[in-house]
Amino acid sequence: MGMSSRTSPKVAVLMGGPSAEREVSLTSGRECATALRDAGYNVVEVDAGLDLVARLNEIKPDVCFNALHGRWGEDGCVQGMLEWLGIPYTHSGVLASALAMDKQRSKDVFRAAGLPVVESLLAPRDEVKARHVMPPPYVAKPNNEGSSVGIYIVHEAANGPPQLSDDMPDTVMVETYAPGREMTTTVMGDRALGVTDIITDGWYDYDAKYKEGGSRHVIPADIPQEITDACLDYAARAHRALGCRGVSRTDFRWDEARGLEGLILLETNTQPGMTPTSLAPEQAAHLGMSFAEFCAWMVEDASCNR
Repeated sequence: MGMSSRTSPKVAVLMGGPSAEREVSLTSGRECATALRDAGYNVVEVDAGLDLVARLNEIKPDVCFNALHGRWGEDGCVQGMLEWLGIPYTHSGVLASALAMDKQRSKDVFRAAGLPVVESLLAPRDEVKARHVMPPPYVAKPNNEGSSVGIYIVHEAANGPPQLSDDMPDTVMVETYAPGREMTTTVMGDRALGVTDIITDGWYDYDAKYKEGGSRHVIPADIPQEITDACLDYAARAHRALGCRGVSRTDFRWDEARGLEGLILLETNTQPGMTPTSLAPEQAAHLGMSFAEFCAWMVEDASCNR
């Protein structure tokens, strides 16, 4: 952006917002704001509410750092608003954000790009509650909410279909359960940074992701070179296929017993968690990039027409 020639650019860090992931976003946002101040930027923290347009017109930032997670902040909505206002912003643009947030449509894109994904379908919530819409084991989850909110695993020995809670959307995504280790790869610009093995006790759910001691991150993952190379390749291809910009993070499952055949691409996050201990910053740190440098890279990468 060539902004370094000017006196400290004003960065509005967008955080919070109305999604189910509000609390996580507030944590990400505060951490990023602190890091960006350390990096020499003039930072304003903005809790993204219904008055967001008015707030931004008042603040007149040079850049918006998007630290929102979940719907509105991650699905193309806020990106479209920033395009309309002409304010450069970080991470992916309207189309890539909307595509990545829709799990079924992003799977279609991955399939078309020759990337390995499990079989999946969309079904009405009531039908998923009433009968097995695919043979178990399978997973039922919202098609367009982030962060493992409301995930149901139906094991092979299950007595019946999942008793989905009422806060599940009307349409639910059901996909074949992919067993194995959970791994993740961050892409920054056009570069895949590394592979982290996420070791949890049981299912990698919301609590394991965001609570201390819920999971251990092993970086670089202690896996065969072939699997490391495949994760790096698939993540970079997923980022390109969706049209992502800035930083994204792609999650995998690997069934060791099946070798390369057992590696499955789960999903791509266009707004990965951004605290110093989060997966994406941790991969950057492993390559010698501090959290402040990582955040500053995103600001410098910001633009419109993403």
